[in-house]
Amino acid sequence: MNTQEQARFNMVEQQIRPWQVLDTQVLAVLSKVPREWFVPQAYQALAYADTEIPLGHGETMVPPRVDARLMHDLHLTGSEKVLEIGTGSGYLAALLAGRAQRVASLEINPELASNARNNLQRAGITNVDVRVADGSTGASGDAPFDAIVLGGSVAEVPQALLQQLKVGGHLLAIVGQEPAMAATLYTRTAEAAWNSKALWDHTAPRLQGFAEPTRFKF
Repeated sequence: MNTQEQARFNMVEQQIRPWQVLDTQVLAVLSKVPREWFVPQAYQALAYADTEIPLGHGETMVPPRVDARLMHDLHLTGSEKVLEIGTGSGYLAALLAGRAQRVASLEINPELASNARNNLQRAGITNVDVRVADGSTGASGDAPFDAIVLGGSVAEVPQALLQQLKVGGHLLAIVGQEPAMAATLYTRTAEAAWNSKALWDHTAPRLQGFAEPTRFKF
């Protein structure tokens, strides 16, 4: 086992399993994807650390355990069409690609989108389509999706995204205002019905392009 493989093994055992990520297929994907290929050169020493990593342009990578838990709570089986909002470095897209049939990933920043494409190509991942787009409106031309996942936090999930789920499909996002945010799972239960369930508390950096609620001033 080389140094990076050992670091990946330690990440899974010390950070991810203790966070109740026990699905063996999710753990297998996490054990396989080289996270160092998705981390900026200046932060290579932190590739497997339990910390946020700056990507530039006001965006960051969340700690690996957060991506792992999002993966776990989506319960993908390998046949799904997935929409990811906020490609960032491409790391979560790479994980999703290991458990889905096809992933469309939207990134608002063209430079980050280009870097993510290069990272995914280097990792030999071919079932992810990275597009430069404002993720708050989704990708209606490709809808409906089996699953939608947001790679950062939002104040609330736009109805436009919920409309792009299949009936029975799930959307997973970290929702709320600091300091009270929670990973929340939305399920489309019928043509015009959705339910939501808060799964675990976590604060994450904001996704760009999503509306913030108006703050009243007196």
